[in-house]
Amino acid sequence: MAKLSGLQKQVLSLYRAFLRAARTKSVEDRQQMESIVAAEFRRNAKQIDRKNFIYIEYLLRRGNKQLDQLKSPATVRLSTLDPNPEP
Repeated sequence: MAKLSGLQKQVLSLYRAFLRAARTKSVEDRQQMESIVAAEFRRNAKQIDRKNFIYIEYLLRRGNKQLDQLKSPATVRLSTLDPNPEP
């Protein structure tokens, strides 16, 4: 397996942190959160050029802010705005 770059490690760490935070919520909310997080990361992995470091760093900052909100006990659900919903 190839060695991961610093950015790749940060992205994987953020993904794992989202999954850990989802585990603190109820079972049905956790399943919904895990599917949204997985879909969002997958969508970004396909759509974003791996060499667009500035945009990836922006998404990491935005993701960390969203993670902080998700960790709040008052947060029970996630929502997403998908500009290209699948039929």
